[in-house]
Amino acid sequence: MTATRRILLIVGGGIAAYKACELVRLIRKAGMSVRCVLTAGGAQFVTPMTLAALSEQQVHTSLWDLKDEAEMGHIQLSREADLVVVAPATADLLAKMAAGMADDLATTLLLATDKPVLAAPAMNVRMWQHAATMRNVAQLRADGVTVMEPDEGPMACGEYGPGRLPEPEAILAAIEHALAGRPPAPPISREAGTAPVKPLTGKHILVTAGPTHEPIDPVRYIANRSSGKQGFAIAAALARRGARVSLVAGPVALPTPPGVTRIDVETAREMAAAVEAALPADAAVMVAAVADWRTEGERQKIKKQAGGATLHLTENPDILAGLGARKDRPHLLIGFAAETEKVIEHATAKLARKGADWIVANDVSGDVMGGDANTVHIVSQDGVESWDRMDKAAVADALAERIAKALA
Repeated sequence: MTATRRILLIVGGGIAAYKACELVRLIRKAGMSVRCVLTAGGAQFVTPMTLAALSEQQVHTSLWDLKDEAEMGHIQLSREADLVVVAPATADLLAKMAAGMADDLATTLLLATDKPVLAAPAMNVRMWQHAATMRNVAQLRADGVTVMEPDEGPMACGEYGPGRLPEPEAILAAIEHALAGRPPAPPISREAGTAPVKPLTGKHILVTAGPTHEPIDPVRYIANRSSGKQGFAIAAALARRGARVSLVAGPVALPTPPGVTRIDVETAREMAAAVEAALPADAAVMVAAVADWRTEGERQKIKKQAGGATLHLTENPDILAGLGARKDRPHLLIGFAAETEKVIEHATAKLARKGADWIVANDVSGDVMGGDANTVHIVSQDGVESWDRMDKAAVADALAERIAKALA
């Protein structure tokens, strides 16, 4: 990222505004400049001096500042940046953006800008899930604004659910994604006077995620480093687009995405049975890192002994290949290939061997398993499509859109 990239950051009024300080630091660390606009609500949580010190730029707060208007009018301010970022984007700010209101500096800039806009929402879970907010978000996306999905978790108000501001690292990844020129997710279509029409409504999609644990004895097992984050993000992205999602999850400590039916399993054989029970499906996205081998498992704990111990391994069922060979296979079958070398070569071989339509390949020799970002390659009969490194939520959204187009 070059230093010529300029970000205009609008800080809305909410407790999550404190994270804007870390976001400013990360943006500058990434080699970009950032100029901040602080709303009256945002100023209740962070000060102009803090943002000015971090950004090393003047912070703008009022539409009626004669000095600011004389030196840099709000029209120039709205158009000199390469990207306008709203974080936190409160329910009030999203509503004003959707309605085209311009009653303060922030909303006037947003209405006057001719540059891409990225909004990172933050609000109470009930506010986020309210029909009015959903309408506003759908309208903004239809207008070309990139609206991130909020994180899910405990909130300052004491409630739990989706509505938390995405972490600054995730917002930075979305900023880099937008500046790289990747198009935003296509908006949910909407006909006048009707509810939003989501592209995957009426489709059943099966997703597997996480590792499997293969017991060695009552206290030990064979496992891998899969966190389940990518699979859960894909399940969430598909559900947001209207799909009925069955998520078969290995042992992970992740909350169930809203609108998703979750089936918890432990072993590869349990996962294979759950996948079969979930059929038929319009598409299957096999993200889980299933253990290739298992032991028969001892009933009692194996005691340490001189000379070590020998494990006799048996091959586990190949869930992806099994689906590919079925007469009632999903219309679209997607496998994942976690590789440490020859990523494209191994994925291409896996595509033919497993009977899949696409293989999503990634290099896991670094911090991908357990990390929050991913670099993937979509391998199909049409060739290889390589995507830029993105946070896993962005990968999930991009893949969900590709799935929606394929099933249309």
